[in-house]
Amino acid sequence: MVEALAFSRTYARPFLALFALLTLCGGGLAISLGRADLAAIGWSSGAGLVLAVLAAEIAVSLWRGHFGIDVIAGLSMSAALAFDEPLAANIVALMYAGGQQLENYAEGRARREMTALLGRVARTAMRYAGEVLEEVEIECLVPGDRILIRRGEVVPNDGVLLDARADLDMSALTGEALPVQLRQGQEVASGCLSIGGAFDLKVSRTAADSTYAGIVRLVEGAQQSKAPLVRLADRYAIWFLLATVLIAGGAWWISGDRLRALAVLVVATPCPLILAVPVAIISGISRAAALGVLIKNGGALEALARVRTVVLDKTGTVTTGTAGVVDIRAAPGFEGDMLLRLAASLDQASNHVSAAALVQAAHHKGMVLSNPTDVREVPGSGLEGLVDGCRVVVGGSSFVRDRSTTGDPFELGGDLPPGMAVVAVGLDGAVAGIILLADLVRDDARATLDRFRKAGVSRFVMASGDRSDVVTAIGRSLQIDDMRGDLQPAEKVEIVIKERASAPVMMIGDGVNDAPALAAADVGVAMGARGAAASSEAADIVLLVDDLRRLAQALVVAQNTLAIARQSVAVGLGLSFLAMGFAAMGYLSPVQGALLQEAIDVAVILNALRALKIPTDKGGEERKGDR
Repeated sequence: MVEALAFSRTYARPFLALFALLTLCGGGLAISLGRADLAAIGWSSGAGLVLAVLAAEIAVSLWRGHFGIDVIAGLSMSAALAFDEPLAANIVALMYAGGQQLENYAEGRARREMTALLGRVARTAMRYAGEVLEEVEIECLVPGDRILIRRGEVVPNDGVLLDARADLDMSALTGEALPVQLRQGQEVASGCLSIGGAFDLKVSRTAADSTYAGIVRLVEGAQQSKAPLVRLADRYAIWFLLATVLIAGGAWWISGDRLRALAVLVVATPCPLILAVPVAIISGISRAAALGVLIKNGGALEALARVRTVVLDKTGTVTTGTAGVVDIRAAPGFEGDMLLRLAASLDQASNHVSAAALVQAAHHKGMVLSNPTDVREVPGSGLEGLVDGCRVVVGGSSFVRDRSTTGDPFELGGDLPPGMAVVAVGLDGAVAGIILLADLVRDDARATLDRFRKAGVSRFVMASGDRSDVVTAIGRSLQIDDMRGDLQPAEKVEIVIKERASAPVMMIGDGVNDAPALAAADVGVAMGARGAAASSEAADIVLLVDDLRRLAQALVVAQNTLAIARQSVAVGLGLSFLAMGFAAMGYLSPVQGALLQEAIDVAVILNALRALKIPTDKGGEERKGDR
């Protein structure tokens, strides 16, 4: 039964809306030709098919213990058919089927944009058979196998490093923005990206038991444990049904005319709920999409509007996620800009992430770089070569010190702030200085947090896999209430669950390690423009542009959308109750009541469409940088 319900929601609803429309038009044509009998058959068939599908959905919902607004629509159609008013039944069926299709559209349009959770994980591995390499499925790997991890490959299984060193990008797992260098005998987690030379790995766990697979299971468990969101319309269902039945029953009992009861039921069909709420939600989703914020469904938009606590990852969320130059410490007799230009010129020959940061910083300052010659690189350590006739050495402090006759980079690097990486520079045999790199706070981070505060968010928590001292330093600079570092994915989930006990929580992240927490939050937001596929799949909302301010604007859109939806409901139901009074007194026939309800629908739908034009800044001030 549950599978049949899912099928009807996915495939049957578009057909039902079209069928109800065609039978309504066909009945009108039959009336114009003088065939009232055919019109009645057509209208009855249109209403009957919609009612049959609706009855099945209601049965499943009640079996699950859920009572929704659909019950009132089913009661109206049933009464109209029982009292031989097929036209009224068909009109109600069209309104209901059309509203359901709008809801389907709101949810389905976003899911097509999502990628699969396993989009990052490796499918095959190069395993040694003796001294010969063979490509095998990762499911075939067993503990003890020796595999080759090449540059640019994702580590498929947890294992122990067999070579002397390995340079890895672990940002997707730990949140550490800077590259990590592991030594022989250390554990390597699946999901890491090899950014240095090739290395051998001894498999310690099967694919199913590895780190990445554990994260996938955490995502699934978090999604299953999160309570389903209740549609806004369904919250009004019980009391509205009771009021409708009392008025309809009272009209019949007092007047003895069953058509008065039917007219009350028809005019009471909750189309302001069935139609206006989905239209407002779709409009709000479309407005957010225009800002580059993909909201997957109406429930996510409703939950976003209620958020009062925000849990943030650090790397790639409030920081850029890449290394940037923050300071240059030149040795006596040398000048900082000269160091940067020469080092960046040499680093053009390297594809290391630190080299890319130096080249980018030089370009940002408008420096003209020279072409290096006679370049020799030691992967993961540094490189040396000739630039403008100078012998330049760039790399780790030990690498530069060993190739210099005077100076010591370690003496220049005392009292470094948390989270700094050091690139040493030597010129013609002398240590010329060091360049400090760090994961920089995003330019839009502070403005975004301020916008959240203005929108009603009262608490911020930073939860990161990066070092605690780095997380604390960045959190304090952004005035975040609570900072947690050195976290595993499961620990992030625990923090989200704890915060949810006090207020609705939005979790924002971009890495694989954030996916379980995104799934556990009331609203999970993935940095889709730069994040991992796993986080986009687990999230309720995906930020498609690399501009965190847009998320704060989407929060304003969500809050205003719900206000418009509630306004449409209040006005629509008020008019419906007024019409129910006239119907109870005999001033409206069932068909007239259905047509009047259509007029009310038009009014509330037009109001709901205002969500398409929601301003995203209170006071109407223009957004800086949006032009």
